[in-house]
Amino acid sequence: MSDKPKIGISIGDVNGIGLEIILKTLSDSRIYDYCTPIVYGHTKVASFHRRATHISEFNFTVIDHAANAISHKPNMINCWEEDVRIDMGQVTADGGKYAFASLQRATDDLLAGTIAGLVTAPINKDNIQNEEFKFPGHTEYLQHRDSKDESLMFLVSDTLRVGVVTGHIPVSKIAESITTDKIVHKLKLMNTSLQEDFWIRKPKIAVLGLNPHASDNGLIGNEEKDTIIPAIEEARNHDILAFGPYSADGFFANGTYLQFDAVLAMYHDQGLIPFKQIAFETGVNYTAGLSFVRTSPDHGTAYDIAGKNMASEISFREALFTAIHIIKHRKETAELNQNPLVFAKLSRDRD
Repeated sequence: MSDKPKIGISIGDVNGIGLEIILKTLSDSRIYDYCTPIVYGHTKVASFHRRATHISEFNFTVIDHAANAISHKPNMINCWEEDVRIDMGQVTADGGKYAFASLQRATDDLLAGTIAGLVTAPINKDNIQNEEFKFPGHTEYLQHRDSKDESLMFLVSDTLRVGVVTGHIPVSKIAESITTDKIVHKLKLMNTSLQEDFWIRKPKIAVLGLNPHASDNGLIGNEEKDTIIPAIEEARNHDILAFGPYSADGFFANGTYLQFDAVLAMYHDQGLIPFKQIAFETGVNYTAGLSFVRTSPDHGTAYDIAGKNMASEISFREALFTAIHIIKHRKETAELNQNPLVFAKLSRDRD
């Protein structure tokens, strides 16, 4: 790539597998042909994980600002000065404290435009909570920092793309949180992302029902008839090719998802359980609808294998390359739209 993007990487919980999968990914020198990575953390913490991962020939280039990143090198910005206690596989206050320090600094640079995108390693949604992070997860925090009213949790792979209407909320609140307007807005975000970020000119989107068997014509709930079907009809009025609602179990079991460019699920587990089953290891979590590009691997901190050199970097590597591709697509889309040809009707007159 002639203009390699600078990609920020937040390290996640220092007691999880975040730095292990980062180190394994960046140990492949081919990565540097496509981007300039900048890890936000600390070299001492990285060295601890490097020893645990048995990666010997690897060193970060320490920089003080993203603008000074060195091409073809793994760059590191030290986000704190003090020593950090590492307790592999344990949930500690320090794990959350330094995960937030990394994320906050990376997000600052993202909003300042000094990095082109952000890949986030997994956090623990509990121990990261503080006065500045009172959110259910990365998605909501980044949406807040970007001053957006809505975003779309979008799980993507080569064979399946799944977005959700409701994200990190209790199951007891799902039905009351789903409205026609909310579904339409999520469909708009998904349709725009498919066109601009994935270059699918006329996306076909499947919409899942909320109730078992998509309510069986009202026998098992009214949400499909009263909320979801009107949303699908409204989306079509906005030139969005939305279809459904489909019964979630049969939709995935029968492979119907292969006929669509993306699927909109009503709630978190309805979409993420089949996605993780189908796209195991290769899935990527992408936050669509923001002014910047953010991706993450489709797994958590994996405390049970932290420090054991057992974590696979495949999903993290996919997240990194997905960010690179979306940045490239967005840039080229903007360039193509800078000076569009003026539309003019052809005259029926003849010479």
